[in-house]
Amino acid sequence: MTPGHGGASAPVSPGGHPAAGAGPGSGELFRDTVGQEPPVEELSLGEAIHQVEEVEHEGRPPAAGTLSSVLTAAAVVALGVATLVGSARLGLGSARGPESGTWPLLVSAVLVVLGLGLLATAKKTTDAERFSPASWLVAAGLATMVVFVAVIQTIGFEIPATLLAFVWLRFLGREGWRTSIVTSLAVVVAFYLVFVAALSVPIPHLF
Repeated sequence: MTPGHGGASAPVSPGGHPAAGAGPGSGELFRDTVGQEPPVEELSLGEAIHQVEEVEHEGRPPAAGTLSSVLTAAAVVALGVATLVGSARLGLGSARGPESGTWPLLVSAVLVVLGLGLLATAKKTTDAERFSPASWLVAAGLATMVVFVAVIQTIGFEIPATLLAFVWLRFLGREGWRTSIVTSLAVVVAFYLVFVAALSVPIPHLF
């Protein structure tokens, strides 16, 4: 024990230095000395959220402007309208007797609605990202979808769907080879069993 200020004593370590936590304000003094931030336990909720947001925004492309948001929304609407036309050519059928274009029609309608929603909120959108090299992944995904729609009527959905799922998982999602192959095959088999074998939906197929 060594005498402190005003006759008070403070515990010491074997090396003769004050023990950790000894004396008022010693923790703050230590942090100021080494230049470290306070532990997470001492942060308020607002400060913790702010730190998480800063980490999440690191490395992101700059935010897109209103024009970019409008063009993106217009592209989504155009894609939805184009697939609506393609769905009509496949045959729409009815709720009790769906045909090949029934399910693409539903997906197309959702695309149009989402695109119109994006267009209505384009001026208020603040989380859209400016076009960057990573945006080519999205373009590649759309291109493979267009190819899928173009060939499904000719050779059925099994092979195109398997290749589409594999490309998205392996090259766009960066999954492993084994995971991509097994998942692609499993998805197509499950889709076939549900919609072709069980529900008899007239989707173009080979088997």
